[in-house]
Amino acid sequence: MMKDISFLNPEFFWLLLLLPIVALWQLLKYKKQNASIKISSIDGFKTNWKSKLKPFLFILRLLALSSLIIAMARPRKVDISSQTKSTKGIDIVMAIDVSGSMLAKDLKPNRMEALKKVAANFVEGRPNDRIGIVVYAAEAYTKTPVTSDKALVLEAIKGIKYDNVLQDGTGIGMGLTTAVNRLKDSNAKSKVIILLTDGVNNAGFIEPETASQIAKEYGIKVYTIGIGTNGMAMFPYAYAPNGGFLFQMMKVEIDQELMKTIARNTGGKYFRASSNSKLQEIYNEINKLETSEIKELKFYDYDEKYRPFVWITGILVLVEFGLRNTIFRSFI
Repeated sequence: MMKDISFLNPEFFWLLLLLPIVALWQLLKYKKQNASIKISSIDGFKTNWKSKLKPFLFILRLLALSSLIIAMARPRKVDISSQTKSTKGIDIVMAIDVSGSMLAKDLKPNRMEALKKVAANFVEGRPNDRIGIVVYAAEAYTKTPVTSDKALVLEAIKGIKYDNVLQDGTGIGMGLTTAVNRLKDSNAKSKVIILLTDGVNNAGFIEPETASQIAKEYGIKVYTIGIGTNGMAMFPYAYAPNGGFLFQMMKVEIDQELMKTIARNTGGKYFRASSNSKLQEIYNEINKLETSEIKELKFYDYDEKYRPFVWITGILVLVEFGLRNTIFRSFI
């Protein structure tokens, strides 16, 4: 009954400390009011049941006082419901490189799986924004349009993998242009592309610089991320007989100047993710740079619980008053 109960006036519980004092005072008063006499035997006296039950009247009074104090403390159950409204939301498209080099093992277990984990965390941390997913290699396509359905976006991220759907290669301009197409008609207060690659632009018929100028014209900010350690890394170079990949140490090549130019042209920022932890830090920083203005409304529904204690107090007082003026009326 008292689960999840709060009290509006808990200071009234200090009155409970007076009850033991009242009980002690009543006990001393009772002893003074009842004279004692010494006799040799009480065999001729019958014990009166009223004398045994008389203290019960005072117990009823203490219980009534206790119930009254609880009622004055105003117990109540509070049901809090809240609604959040993004007054100025952000539309975000993540353009993700899915070329074969994303299987390199300089991030654990590889670049692609590390990215998927961090990207999923990023999506879960943006409940009030719309997010879309574009994947690209030599070509590009929209895996998920810009949507507020986070479950759909998370499922799309989970399904990202290297396959033969797209021709292998790195078409940064293709990926960026496809992402711009998803945002150019957006009415959001801010439009952002997170462009990630691990290589050098070597495919596609749209130059990355041209794509960045198009993004700028539509007021789209591009954050670029170069993923991969500095130096050498284990890269896939051929298929193994069992259908897997063969790996060998190869030099990591990322066109950082191109990525910086794209970010600079659009008012964004370039990052280098050389480890799992660094990749997570980058997404955390982007998360802080692009914040939504959120209005939260809270609704409080109070269910008052003091009324039963008022009824209990009244009943106990009436019972005591009735007994004192009927059964115990003539009792001394």
